[in-house]
Amino acid sequence: MIAEETLKKIKRIEILSRKAARDVFAGEYHSAFKGRGMEFSQVREYQHGDDSRFIDWNVSSRLGRLYVKQFVEERELTIILALDLSASLQFVSSSKSKKEIAAELSALIAFTAMLNNDKVGLLLFSDRIELYIPPQKGRTHLLRLIRDIIEFKPLGRETSISNALVYLTSLIKKKAVVFLISDFLDDRFDTALKIAGRKHDLIAIDIADRRERELPQQGNFHLRDLESGKDFSADFTNTALRREFAKIRNEKDLALSELFRKNGIDFLTICSDREYEKPLFDLFLKRKKKFAR
Repeated sequence: MIAEETLKKIKRIEILSRKAARDVFAGEYHSAFKGRGMEFSQVREYQHGDDSRFIDWNVSSRLGRLYVKQFVEERELTIILALDLSASLQFVSSSKSKKEIAAELSALIAFTAMLNNDKVGLLLFSDRIELYIPPQKGRTHLLRLIRDIIEFKPLGRETSISNALVYLTSLIKKKAVVFLISDFLDDRFDTALKIAGRKHDLIAIDIADRRERELPQQGNFHLRDLESGKDFSADFTNTALRREFAKIRNEKDLALSELFRKNGIDFLTICSDREYEKPLFDLFLKRKKKFAR
């Protein structure tokens, strides 16, 4: 039985996501993602300038005139939401945790896909595969996905993006659009990312929190690594410490961006204290322009 508080969250997320999907995202989404390929539609009589490779010789010989095959894009897509549920997604410094932002973002993508008659599946992972729900259509299915994102209690605390990508690559045989949603506190997934990016249309969304990037100006803090459970202290009045933290943070961000760039993977950062609709919309626009070339 679903708790009343969870039902309220699901309803709120559904209302917000459905409205944004219908009013803002549906048209851009359709243009931002290519279908899986071309499928045969019909034949018509040959016209000057037609590509001779598409002549249907069987029909042509039967009717005594040249006919060519026509193809249309196989539009229906399979969308996979690959969502990181490691302990670091519980981090919160404003009104919503990183997990809550990831849940709302996933719902928005799912409802937009539903409006375009695409199938949506869900993979929840930590340092292991936590849950996989095969792609389907329909409102009931999407509400189940949202419920599982909100309610599911992962067994693992740490992160293995590599495990998630290897699992998807072996499981999903046809090309899918995979939204990889994580805070990317992992650095051992280069090979798996490269392989998955070749097989699928992979989009990486980094869920970030401002406090993870901007240290307090001063003060001694007792901190805990949510994934390892280790405690440590830090004096943020120490200029050298702040400088070293900023250096490591910038190097990590640059390395992550370069990894996605060299593998041709679209990359987006969503901050938990800012709106996520516009960055996602801008990504759809960017992809629309790329495919229109």
